[in-house]
Amino acid sequence: MKLLRRKEGPSLDSRLAALLEAASLAEGRLSEQAVSGAHAVAERAGVRRSLSIDHTVAALAGATGSGKSSLYNALAGEELAAVGVTRPTTSTAQAALWDGDGSGPLLDWLDIPQRHAAPPTPDMSGLILLDLPDHDSIRLSHRLEVDRLVELVDLLVWVVDPQKYADAALHDRYLRPLAAHRDVMLVVLNQVDRLPPQAVDRCVRDLRRLLDDGGLAGVPVLAVSARTGTGLPELHSLLGDRVSERKSWSTRLAADITTAADHLATAGPPSGQAAGVPVEGDTTSRAAIEPASPSSAAEGGAKRTAGLGRALTGALSEAAGVPLVVEAVAKGHRHRAVVATGWPVTRWVRRFRPDPLRRLRIGGIAPQGKPSRQVPPGKPGREIVGRTSVPAASAVQRAQVETAIRDVGEAAASGLPGPWAAAVRQAARSRALELADAVDKAVATTSVGATRRPRWWRAVNVLQWLVFAAMAAGALWLGVLFGMDYLRLPQPPLPTVGVVPWPTVLLAGGALAGVLIALSSRLAAWAGGRRRARRTARALRAAIGQVGKAYVLDPVEAELDRYTRFAEALKQARN
Repeated sequence: MKLLRRKEGPSLDSRLAALLEAASLAEGRLSEQAVSGAHAVAERAGVRRSLSIDHTVAALAGATGSGKSSLYNALAGEELAAVGVTRPTTSTAQAALWDGDGSGPLLDWLDIPQRHAAPPTPDMSGLILLDLPDHDSIRLSHRLEVDRLVELVDLLVWVVDPQKYADAALHDRYLRPLAAHRDVMLVVLNQVDRLPPQAVDRCVRDLRRLLDDGGLAGVPVLAVSARTGTGLPELHSLLGDRVSERKSWSTRLAADITTAADHLATAGPPSGQAAGVPVEGDTTSRAAIEPASPSSAAEGGAKRTAGLGRALTGALSEAAGVPLVVEAVAKGHRHRAVVATGWPVTRWVRRFRPDPLRRLRIGGIAPQGKPSRQVPPGKPGREIVGRTSVPAASAVQRAQVETAIRDVGEAAASGLPGPWAAAVRQAARSRALELADAVDKAVATTSVGATRRPRWWRAVNVLQWLVFAAMAAGALWLGVLFGMDYLRLPQPPLPTVGVVPWPTVLLAGGALAGVLIALSSRLAAWAGGRRRARRTARALRAAIGQVGKAYVLDPVEAELDRYTRFAEALKQARN
């Protein structure tokens, strides 16, 4: 017959590491109290694990008059603690040790100066029993001592009496908040010798009901009388069983980790931020605070932001004046084409017209009389300096950008717990003030290619000057002939093309050819300008999209990834 081995959960070490990771990821996102509490639990657990695990520290805690010290003496078999009836007599905790060898560092950590060796009892070997001050003492120092040790001991034995077992201070301040520690708790109804037998049963049943209502179902309840010895053997046996198991310390630490993780799961935002989820102690269900699948919620947010990234790119492009830049690229290309390929007789007139890109200070062209703002294209170390002269975004355009950023944050935050949703929305806005300069630099850098001169301009320019030279030669030739005729000098032989003299052919043909070449070049420049404008528009949108991704989408995705890792660590810490 094949035996099925029960699958073990994460080890205490892995849960502790997960809690530390969750607390670190939650810093600045969740309340300082929850985060510092998780760090304190991790630190406390690390110290307790390094001390003696062969000893179990059990504490007798209770109210004034509950008989803790009497029970302490009865279990120890000696009168170790002074007994008071109506007023607190225990001011500092003291310890009874059963086989206390090696427990010194543990007691030093607990800060227990009074230590007593109890009579040897084999089944109690390794027990360290503490008698605590009263948790309802009129002295603040007593109450603080109880609170300190309740956080540190391995096993909690709550001692109540028939008169005050239902005390709200005990249940509301200690028992209910420690519901996750039910496996390391015992409740002892002491002084039952003062009640008739039927009343003892009623008190035990009523106490059981109160504990069950407080989330402490399964916590053992024993009826005991320290004076008569009733119930002491059962209590002695139960303590012996817990001590012999040698795992109360790890069970206590596991419960501490679970409680700290639960506090992180239900924590509100840091102080000063708007509350988004119920704070610690709220009765809101955990399902209402956490999404069913944290990873799917974060992934869904990332997918939604990808779609909204296009809207963000559009808004940033409008605010950056991309349509104006694209139009200037087309006009600037035609302008420079005319200057480079126009008829040399008239092209100089074009130089008096301003270059559209020069006026915008983009594409590496500075205004007249000012140095260029960058190293020529193709050289290493190219860097745009300063801003372009593209008109500033209008109020409407700025509002559109802000709306697009807000939409990205809201879409990504959908489905996340309140504090994390607020962190995601803040991440979307975290670099908003840098956007304008980054987009302007992207426009200036991307537009560098818009001023690149096509190779055919150089060839056409050479051809134009050759044609112009031919025209000038024809004009000069005709001038010489006119001068010789004016001086009545003999005319030299004059070659012709058909019936037209060569000087006339050169002059008229050169002028006509120059004009035709200029017109053809202008048509080619118009088509080239449109193509270049389309390419520039695509490049600008891609560059601005990268800016939007780096300054808006990436911080959002980083925050979503942080939440996913937090949720996974929290889940591991709870198991």
